[in-house]
Amino acid sequence: MKFIAGIIILICFSACSVNSSLSKVSGYQVNKLLYKDDFSTLSSHWITETPANRNSKVYTAGNKLIIDVVGGATVWLNKKLSGNYLLEYKRTVLIEGGVNDRLSDFNQFWMATDPKNPNVFSRTGVFEEYDSLSMYYIGMGGNTNTTTRFRKYYGDGSKPLLQEYLDKEHLLQPNKEYLITLIVKDGLSEFYVDGIKYFSYQDDKPLREGFFGFRTTASRHAITDFKIYSLK
Repeated sequence: MKFIAGIIILICFSACSVNSSLSKVSGYQVNKLLYKDDFSTLSSHWITETPANRNSKVYTAGNKLIIDVVGGATVWLNKKLSGNYLLEYKRTVLIEGGVNDRLSDFNQFWMATDPKNPNVFSRTGVFEEYDSLSMYYIGMGGNTNTTTRFRKYYGDGSKPLLQEYLDKEHLLQPNKEYLITLIVKDGLSEFYVDGIKYFSYQDDKPLREGFFGFRTTASRHAITDFKIYSLK
């Protein structure tokens, strides 16, 4: 896994050999803790792309990353990931009468690269701008909480739908904290919600490296307990 050595030294525990305290996913054995963030502050490891608006902001509060935006937003971890890893975090869609509160778009990107630009972080947060990236994408509770979808983006504007759910059980509940686990292993991507496998895709032409990003549109989300482990 390609991580800048300095950042590993800063954020790993002794020898970085730990077991996941969050993951409910069986069948995988973690090796080393590569990155963690409790969002006590909004560190420089995160890059935000969102259209400027006085009612949009990304910040930390109470050890949570808050994405509270009128339009689209992507918050990227600015470290390229590769190899086999387990990534997990807790996330809630907040519905409490806020100006941007909307039950929708619990989304994420991973293995993202730009075939035409070495700088992936060059967009404004408008969703269509990401069509030129090569990456995987999951949109849970998209389209105002009517779809949960898994796509692969090819970097040329094509982004075929790989798998989809339309039933209530795979859509969002307001103010519910979800444990999300992403497995990337030997071309396989698996997405778990509270230990339940939603998606599994073995790519015959897998994306081998790229960036992870939280994604949403016109909503307010709280994220915490972000961790990445290498897999044995």
